[in-house]
Amino acid sequence: MSLHANPHRGEIVATLGGRQWKLRLTLGALAELEAALDAPDLLALAERFEQGRLSAAEAITIIAAGLRGAGHDISDEEVARLECENGVAGYVDIIARLLAATFPQAADGQ
Repeated sequence: MSLHANPHRGEIVATLGGRQWKLRLTLGALAELEAALDAPDLLALAERFEQGRLSAAEAITIIAAGLRGAGHDISDEEVARLECENGVAGYVDIIARLLAATFPQAADGQ
């Protein structure tokens, strides 16, 4: 069975570890990212993402927060072990789609 994302809720669907998952950056997930990435507020967090430079550890943190925001009980360590079909490019695609779904105005250049 195929999962479907609700774009009005900022959801995406991604395949990790051979399984489809929903991801969503809720307000709680964004607060988690602010703390983990040492960003003082949402604007600083969005600006950091716009720079397009993330470490592998930050990528894990973002994907894990998105999974937990969608209701999955999963640790960063478990996320780090999930393989992505297209390797590093696949992880980058997941993060880009998740951020675009969360910050649609930034994705549209507004």
